[in-house]
Amino acid sequence: MPFDAKTFLRSLTEQPGVYRMIGADEEVLYVGKAKNLKRRVSNYFQKTPSSPRIGLMVQRVERVDITVVRSEAEALILENNLIKTYRPRYNILFRDDKSYPYIAISGDDFPRLAYYRGAFEKGVRYFGPYPNGGAARESIHLLQRLFLLRTCENSMFANRSRPCLLYQIKRCTAPCVGHIDAEGYARDVRLATMFLNGRHNEVVDQLANRMQDASERLAFEEAAAFRDQIRSIQTILHKQYVDSGKDENVDIVVAVERNGTVCLNLAMVRGGRHLGDRPQFPQTGEGLGAVDALLAFVEQHYLEHPLPEKIIVAAAEPDDVRAALEDSVDAMPIVAQARFAAEKAWVEMAENNAQLAIETRVRETGRAGAQLEALRVAMELAEPIERIECFDISHTMGEATVASCVVWDDGGMKKSEYRRFNIAGIEPGDDYAAMRQALTRRYERVASGEGVRPDLILIDGGKGQLGVALEVLTELGLESIRMVGVAKGEERKAGMEQLIFTDGREPVRLGGEHPALHLIQIVRDEAHRFAITGHRARRNKARLSSKLEDIPGIGPTRRKRLIETFGGLAGVRAATVEDLCRVEGINRKIAEQIYNALR
Repeated sequence: MPFDAKTFLRSLTEQPGVYRMIGADEEVLYVGKAKNLKRRVSNYFQKTPSSPRIGLMVQRVERVDITVVRSEAEALILENNLIKTYRPRYNILFRDDKSYPYIAISGDDFPRLAYYRGAFEKGVRYFGPYPNGGAARESIHLLQRLFLLRTCENSMFANRSRPCLLYQIKRCTAPCVGHIDAEGYARDVRLATMFLNGRHNEVVDQLANRMQDASERLAFEEAAAFRDQIRSIQTILHKQYVDSGKDENVDIVVAVERNGTVCLNLAMVRGGRHLGDRPQFPQTGEGLGAVDALLAFVEQHYLEHPLPEKIIVAAAEPDDVRAALEDSVDAMPIVAQARFAAEKAWVEMAENNAQLAIETRVRETGRAGAQLEALRVAMELAEPIERIECFDISHTMGEATVASCVVWDDGGMKKSEYRRFNIAGIEPGDDYAAMRQALTRRYERVASGEGVRPDLILIDGGKGQLGVALEVLTELGLESIRMVGVAKGEERKAGMEQLIFTDGREPVRLGGEHPALHLIQIVRDEAHRFAITGHRARRNKARLSSKLEDIPGIGPTRRKRLIETFGGLAGVRAATVEDLCRVEGINRKIAEQIYNALR
């Protein structure tokens, strides 16, 4: 019986919530959120669908399930959870492995300039976002050269007795030891803030005034320093390969479709300076076109990132973009297609880079597809392999055991889905028990229907580890997931690995040139790297903490003061005897004991 959309929409609430389009055999076709459920869901059932993709999806809908929530924030969280669980074929996802980087200026008396990713904190000013880490770090280096702001951690800043190397190479004014007063440093911070906001001409004007003032006071060395600073700024601005000449913040959003592959490219202009771009590919979306990708991107991206003053779009109409943004933003920015020469140049650059990104992805996807197919054949599987999860265990003589789980999906490693498990409650060095604990913790959620089910599990180990893994999956009712053990070859040489199966087949050695083995090595080596990195961090933290506890005269109170003063155990280790003496309750004798014990 066809879905009766009119009857359903008549009784649909206008509250915020999440909707699920359900097709034949209870397949979840699409998951979406809405500020107003009735208005959003009604858009799908118009006489003329907004795109061929939406029209195709609506034809398959047999039911729409609704979950009402209290706020848009709750709707967003629920939508994300449901998409991860069901992976609907018509959802278009742009979920980066990493957040966008920012430049942060802290709210301290002598503010710190820093590279930052993550949630915003009160009292800190953020500038960005930047399309990639390289662009943000390049801007920080530029600001250091021009305005000499400190970049050191507060624990280091509070305990300096003499200037560091950055002062010697003229990258900092050394406020830590009083080489510049608070008023002078605040002026430099204001200039840096103005520069980050694109007010370049005002920065140059202020520096020119200060240079003139120094000249009138006959402070010629000071005037020469301001002159050199102005020249540096002008040189840097002239080097910008695209500069609009205006103090404007603009995002350029383009989508390019080529041979069935769609690339969305976001370029960023801040203060009139082009900072680079960031090509992205949707993770899902059957029947996807360039317009669909662009509209889905702007709806998702601006939920989590600040709006610029203007968004320039290509491949979609501005009115459609504004409609997509309606539920995501409080104040609508200017949305337009490129009109001026600089804007057209930005769009052309973004489209060219998207084309290049598609060419690169097609090559990489073809290679990855051949490797996956070779692995499927080698394992004699009927179904294709898309998602691989690999486990490894790392410890030092049983100390600080850590298990890793890394994920290969959609043609590459998915770092956002990696997991580490700190293993506890087992006999030191018992790799079998560690593997059991890690697999149980990872796949309990899958068994309950919450996590994503892999197509293949790789276990870095031989028959013993593989046997434990099979026991765990059997206990959880997941024994249908295929597994293979990767045993080290003779003399642990790359290319000599053996694949060990759970179905009783003889182990197989593929050979060093086999494409399936190349893929296995990539995933296995990444699992090993991720495990050993976590293990070393856990071990070093435990050892340093233990050393502090073992020092005579260092009780809980002094230990707490040390950690708070130096911002953690690493800061305590880096401190000098003089630095340690400044901590309340630490005399020189105890400071020397601490210094020697940690070395």
